Amino acid sequence: MKEFLVIGLGRFGASVAKTLAENGYDVLGIDRDEDVVQELADILTQAVQADAMDEEVLSSLGVSEFDVAVVCIGSNIEASIFVTLILKKLGIKYVIAKAKEDNHGRVLEKVGADRIVFPEREMGSRVAHNLMSSNVLDYIELATDYSIVEIRTTENMVGESIIDLDLRRKFGVSVIGIKRDDKVNFVPGPRDTIEENDTLLVIGTNDQIETLKNY
Repeated sequence: MKEFLVIGLGRFGASVAKTLAENGYDVLGIDRDEDVVQELADILTQAVQADAMDEEVLSSLGVSEFDVAVVCIGSNIEASIFVTLILKKLGIKYVIAKAKEDNHGRVLEKVGADRIVFPEREMGSRVAHNLMSSNVLDYIELATDYSIVEIRTTENMVGESIIDLDLRRKFGVSVIGIKRDDKVNFVPGPRDTIEENDTLLVIGTNDQIETLKNY
C-alpha cells in the first residue's frame, strides 16, 4: 500500500492528509505550526512539527521512503519551491505541489514537481481520492457519499460487454460512459464491449467505488 507524505497542514493540506488517513493509508504530516500538528496527531499515522526547508530534518524523518509527497505550503512561494527541490533531491519519485497561480506552477514544474494542483480549482479530498488508486484518473464528489470517477479498465473488464460485466449487480455502480482515445460514448448500450486502455465513467457511492477499485 502506498505511503504518503504531506507537507503543510493548512486547510488544503489537512484535507488531503485526513482523507488519505481515513481511507487506511499511512500518512506522515509535517507543519511548522505545533497547534496544527496536534490537531491531526490522532488522525494521521504520524504528525511532526518541523521546518520542511531543512534538508537534514526531512532526511532524518526518512521521507525518501515515501511513495508520494504532497507539498501544500500556503503563501510562501519560495518555501514551496525549495521544499519541492529537496524532496526530489532526496529521491521521492512522485511529488505533487500546490501552486497559487500559473507562474508559480510553471516554476514548480521546472524544479521537478510531477504534478501541480491549484486549490482554488481542486478540493483536497478530490486530490486525495485520485492518489489512492492508480486506476482512478479523476474523481468528482457529487454529495457527501456519492461520486463520479474515471477509472482505468482492468484485465477482468477487457473483452466484456456492459451487460456481462454487470457492475451494477456486483458493486452497485453504474457505467455512464466509456472513454476511448479522445471520444466518449455516454450512456453505453448493454452490448458495448470494453477494450484495453478504455476509461470507464462510473457513478456510485464512495464505498461501492472503493470496492470496484480492487476488481
